[in-house]
Amino acid sequence: VIAVVGFIILGVILNVGGGPDGGYIGGKYWHNPGAFNHGFKGLCSVFVTAAFAFAGTELVGLAAAETANPRKSLPTAVKQVFWRIFLFYLVSLTLVGLLVPYNDPRLINGSSSVDAKASPFVIAIKNAGIDGLPSVMNAVILIAVLSVGNSSIYGSSRTLAALADQGQAPKILGYIDRKGRPIVSILISSALGFLAFLAGSDKQTDAFNWMLALSGLSSIFTWISICLAHIRFRKAWKVQGHSLDELAFKSQPGVIGSWLGLILNILVLIAQFWTGFAPIGYADMTTSELLISFFEVYLAAPVVIVFYVPYKIYYKTPFIRSHNMDLHTGIREINVAELVAEERAEQAQWPRWKKVYKWFC
Repeated sequence: VIAVVGFIILGVILNVGGGPDGGYIGGKYWHNPGAFNHGFKGLCSVFVTAAFAFAGTELVGLAAAETANPRKSLPTAVKQVFWRIFLFYLVSLTLVGLLVPYNDPRLINGSSSVDAKASPFVIAIKNAGIDGLPSVMNAVILIAVLSVGNSSIYGSSRTLAALADQGQAPKILGYIDRKGRPIVSILISSALGFLAFLAGSDKQTDAFNWMLALSGLSSIFTWISICLAHIRFRKAWKVQGHSLDELAFKSQPGVIGSWLGLILNILVLIAQFWTGFAPIGYADMTTSELLISFFEVYLAAPVVIVFYVPYKIYYKTPFIRSHNMDLHTGIREINVAELVAEERAEQAQWPRWKKVYKWFC
């Protein structure tokens, strides 16, 4: 967090000419070489990379099941995710776009696999001529990667355990130790980390592109599922005679937000299919290159189909109508009215600054 905030401050200083070379940058790189490489298709071609970078925010909902009071902890976590995305993603990436031109050969898909290892944050600092700081930034990135790995193991292990509990994965994956940890699922999730050693092979760039295609597009399918599940849950909740006041937590944008998310994610899938079927420069590509290019950006789609369709055919699972959905199995017994009264009594004791802070965060 400190490193990202520090980079934002440094980025603003460098952009206005406060670096060692004293040169004002401003929006120069947005005019030359330009802001959008290859126009609209170029923008669509990076959706899978953006999805990969933004993946993981859904862990907030996954972790809520293990919290003592989801009504109290979940709203705070959701608000913090919003501000983290705005500050750490949008602001920092805007500064990167101002400080580093898209045609810098050290960026990913550069002139060699060694160049592909460079971070745009590090490139921005190197371009400013600041010695020593790029190494510090690299160290910070490595620490951040460890945090991402920890979160990924948490999310994947809990997902595997949930699948096993529902009979959709081997039962051994659902084994829980005395401390409530799905040990087998954690071990399997951790073992997949050895794929990182592919970075030491001669085909490291190809391996990265294939794994990026799988993980990035799978995030789109995940969020489509989340949005659709929320829409159908709220429909069933209403049809079965329940009130929203009975819920311990309600999404602020509600069903409208889920519909918007569902439509936007479907549009991203369509855009990815377009860029995969007719990639930039496809007229000069061979048939094998076109096939590789398509599956590099759309590999997750056939994987989802291969797992989903045979399951539906083999188990003959029906489409469940809203009035037949089971909304009560596994639900916690929570007295929402009592919790609301306790929260209001607690909030009445807060100073004004804390009330303002809690409203935003």
